[in-house]
Amino acid sequence: MSNFTGSNKKINTSIFKPLSVFLAFRYVRSRHGHGFSTFISASSTLGIALGTMVLIVALSAMNGFERELANKLLSIVPHAELISVDEPISNWPLNVKRIASNPEVIAAAPVINLTGMMQHKSQLKALEIRGVDVQLETLVSDIESYMVEGSWHALSGSSVSKKINDTIATEQVGNGIVIGAGVAKKLAVKLGDKVQILLPPSSHKSEINDLNNQNLFSAPVKRQVEIVGIFKFGGTVDETLAYISLTQAAEIKGYQNNEAQGIRIKIENVFSAPSVARSIAANFNHYVYIMDWTRTQGHLFNDIQMVRMVMFIVLVLVIAVASFNIVSTLIMAVNDKKGDIAILKTMGASHKLIMLTFIYQGLVNGLLGTAIGGFLGVLLALNLSDIVVFIENIFTLKVLSADVYFIDHIPSQLNMSDVYITIVTALLMSLVATIYPAWRATKIEPAQVLGQL
Repeated sequence: MSNFTGSNKKINTSIFKPLSVFLAFRYVRSRHGHGFSTFISASSTLGIALGTMVLIVALSAMNGFERELANKLLSIVPHAELISVDEPISNWPLNVKRIASNPEVIAAAPVINLTGMMQHKSQLKALEIRGVDVQLETLVSDIESYMVEGSWHALSGSSVSKKINDTIATEQVGNGIVIGAGVAKKLAVKLGDKVQILLPPSSHKSEINDLNNQNLFSAPVKRQVEIVGIFKFGGTVDETLAYISLTQAAEIKGYQNNEAQGIRIKIENVFSAPSVARSIAANFNHYVYIMDWTRTQGHLFNDIQMVRMVMFIVLVLVIAVASFNIVSTLIMAVNDKKGDIAILKTMGASHKLIMLTFIYQGLVNGLLGTAIGGFLGVLLALNLSDIVVFIENIFTLKVLSADVYFIDHIPSQLNMSDVYITIVTALLMSLVATIYPAWRATKIEPAQVLGQL
């Protein structure tokens, strides 16, 4: 009866607590007190935790930059544009309506692109000037939300009452311009100031005069405009971009009524902009250039992807180095437990049991380091922006300047898929690091070891 009971206890023990797991945890506990062995074990655990934590934080920061790129920078940069090759696009209201009916398109708006100089007193500044429809532009761009002075809708002009011969007449004035804060700072201008823009002559208006067999080109087009608004977006956009009304731009280019140079398109999924733009252009009744944000701003996205890849490789190598410290720990453990291994083998322990014992012992470091690093990484990633702001306030510094970059903070977006990939990678490396020392343990000959005891 006692034997039957004892066998039941043995079966229960083997089911709920395998011998290899029992021995592994016993060896882990017995390792404490051995100074050098404990130091190597702690360093491997700390290295795995540090690498896992930093990798999760770094990937979250890259996700944050991608989100800001999609949500902020592309909020005023056109997702796609169809620009006329030669003749202007006629009847743009109808074409805009047709494009906007595409299920993948959020909105569309006409545009006339101009390149010129803005002059105020002795100061000159090169500009990219967009002629836009004031109402429709707000559907494809969030520029109105970045206005810091004046009004976006002032571009459409205002009604001015004048008294002529005792009669009050109403005149529509529409020579306004909206500029970036960087342009305003460079030219030292403010709201309400009059400035002059210099533009190349339109191909519809320019004439080449032949004098003494020499070609003399027409003088640049000059327009005096009033600053009716100033926006502040951040980065180089503030220093290079300005807006005027579509009517004013059409008059400068010599276009007829309802003619535009191109159509701007806002797309539901910004990363599908190239394919959507091509499909729209294929059914468009005009010969156009196909432009999308991946050509104008795609280098930023590519830079983020490149940095992500480099950081992932570097930090995985950090985890690998820390994981392979487990090799040193287990080799010392195997040498220290040669007697135990020899006794177990004489009692009939299989190679699998001995190998699993030391694999489990090594995995303790990997599991502990991964758990600590994963927890701290998730915690830091969720609060990264606040932590950076706190550090900036303490040391009175600015990590990102809005005058240089399009954002002034470190963004973070935690994706659990990144956490899973990082944790699995760390655990796999820890597992690989345990295989060789565990295999070495199975090669110990009991006769040789027991003969030396």
